[in-house]
Parts: sequence; C-alpha cells; structure tokens
Amino acid sequence: MLGPEARLAVARLAGAVLSVRPLVEGIAAPVRVVAVTRDADPAPGGRPPGQWRALRALLARVARRAGVPGLVLSVQETWDDLDVFERVISRRLALADLLDSVGAVPADRLGAVDAVVAAALAESFEGLSRRGTVISGDGAPLNAYAAGGGEETVVLVPACGMPAALAETWVRFFARDRRVLTWESRGLFGAQGPGEEQPTEIGAQAGDLFAVMDHYDVTAAHVIGLCGGAAIALAAAAELPSRFLSLSLWHGAYGFGENYPKTAHQQGLIELMTTAARSRTAADAVHAAFCQAILTSTPADVAHFVLYPYASPELLYRYCRLNLGITGADVELYLDRVELPTLVVTSGDDDIAHPEGSRRVAAGLPRGQLRVEPHGDHISLFSADASLLGAAEEFMEGHRVPAR
Repeated sequence: MLGPEARLAVARLAGAVLSVRPLVEGIAAPVRVVAVTRDADPAPGGRPPGQWRALRALLARVARRAGVPGLVLSVQETWDDLDVFERVISRRLALADLLDSVGAVPADRLGAVDAVVAAALAESFEGLSRRGTVISGDGAPLNAYAAGGGEETVVLVPACGMPAALAETWVRFFARDRRVLTWESRGLFGAQGPGEEQPTEIGAQAGDLFAVMDHYDVTAAHVIGLCGGAAIALAAAAELPSRFLSLSLWHGAYGFGENYPKTAHQQGLIELMTTAARSRTAADAVHAAFCQAILTSTPADVAHFVLYPYASPELLYRYCRLNLGITGADVELYLDRVELPTLVVTSGDDDIAHPEGSRRVAAGLPRGQLRVEPHGDHISLFSADASLLGAAEEFMEGHRVPAR
C-alpha cells in the first residue's frame, strides 16, 4: 500500500504524464527530463542518490502504464542542456516538486503505483472521451472523440492543430447532460513523416465536421467553433445549415478578401506560415524561429498542448498548410448564406486574433449576435470559466433551430 502523500504524488504525476503524451509523440524519443518545479526552478542540491533512483523508477513506471514511453529522467544534464520541447515537458512534470514524496515509494512498492495510475487514467480526458477513427469524405483519417450522452449533441470544432484535450474544460461542461463530439485536425496526429498529403482547403476541413457527425449518426447538432475552428464552422454552416441546431463562434481567426486589421501576432504568424508551407525544406529552415516565437507568447500551463504542431519540421509544414487553408479563405462569401442565429464572441483586448474580424463577421451575418468580453484570447478561451461556458449554453438553449 502507498501512503496518502505518495498516492497524491503518483496521481499528480500520472495526470501530468498523460497531458504531455501528444507532444512526446510528436518529437523523437527519448525525451530528456530534468527535475524542476512548476516555475522551472531546479531541484535543491544535495539529494542522496537513492532518491534520484526512486524518482527515475517511478517516472518510468508511470510513463509505461500511461502509454507514454520515452521519458527519461536525466540527473547529469541541466535546464540549459534541453531543447525547447524537453523544457516544456520538464516544467509540466515538475519532478522537483515530487522529490520529498517519492521516498515513500520504494522499489518494492512500485506495483502499488499501477492502481493509482489506472484511477488517474479513468479521470483523465482519455477516460472521459472515447476515441475512434473517422474517415472523412476524401479519405482523410481523423481522431474523433465522443463523451457524455443525451438527446442533444454538441460538436466542438477544434482549433487547428491542437490536441483534443486542450478543449477538456468545454467537453466536461457539456458532457454533463449532452453528447459531445470533437476531433483532431487532419494529417497532423499520428503523422510519422512525408506521405500522402491530404487536401487542406477550408472546404475539406468543413467536410470533416460532417464526417464526424455522420460517423456518430448525428443529424443535427449545436456547433461551437473555437479559434480557427470558428471559420471552419462558418463554412460548414453556409454549406449545410440544416445540420445545425445552433452556431456559436469563439475568438475566431478569420480571413477576408481584402486587407483587414491583424494583430502583430497574426501578421507575424501568417508571414512565417506562408514561408513554412512552401515546402518541407522551407519548414525545416524556419522551424527554430517558429518555436521561439510561439514559446515566448504561450503560457506554461498550456504550452504542452499549444506547441504540438511545432514539434517537428514535418508537423510544422502540415500545420501551416492547414492553417493557411483557413486564414486564406474569404469568410465574407459565407455570411449571407448563414441565416440561423449565430453567437460571435471576442474580447476587447484579444492580441492574438484581431477582434475586428469577429465584429465584421457578426455584422455580416443576417442574425449575428456579437458578444465582446472585457478580456480574453485564443489561449484563455480553453480555460473558460463558468460565466463563459454558461453563456454558450444559454445561447444554445435560447436560439435552438428546429432540426429539419
């Protein structure tokens, strides 16, 4: 048996290991990990060798049971020796915060760790959501996720290139009394190297929404578009509005047919993406610059998710092509074809996607309703509080379009 302190330490570590799985899968193993705190402070010196051995054995056991091979604790190397992704993973695991607890997990008790890891798995996003494979209309395979249950279905159209677990807060909220569906962007998850390239235009990505709905036998659903997913949802609603019970678009990154206001972040990112999308050679050349740019603007608590599409030059190349398929589409062509009530949400200080884009979309929609929060952006959206989630639910319930 493990004592209470050790159980808490193992459960915390198991949750952290599960959360970095997409990023670990995106980079080449082994992944070096150093013991730092959540604030990236190094572990205090003078630790006995036995404590390091216990921590290394615990990490190996938890990682193996969680299905995340390749994490290796390094005692000889320092923070400065790690690459940007190893730093993100080390900070997320925060092994230095566990050092005083793992002494309660001697080698002959490691078997007791398995039950704690199993319980953490059951409580995780993977435990909440059943993952399946959906084949889109053009043959692209998609990782799809289904959670909850109920008469109504909510479909979350994901931010381009982000692991599905980034939207866990949204999934958990709506899965209380509804079925929730989402998926991960085509061509990015499970990609091992150059292969057959899937279409990347926004129409193909909108088709993924319908493929997921068809796979789960959903005739019509409440559709919520997050970040780049807002433009995809808008394109899909213009094509087949009968599949929508309601539509809401949150902090959308929209493209227009003429010059339009962009934040400095948008402008710089689009320029880098345009370069990286030209070829794999170009993506390799700008990969380091991309990593540095995105890392400096990404909070540590979501970096392990947000950095996934930058984990390798190959992922970066695919991601940029997908993203340009979204931002390169003129959404004004869709607006007058979307007649259902649509909630459009932005904030006054979104410095990632310019709020003017959301204002133009809301103004152009026949039944658009604009909501401007005082604060928020792409990143904070995924840790939405009860007020924001409640607003999404209230709109769904008050503006439901009868299925036809």
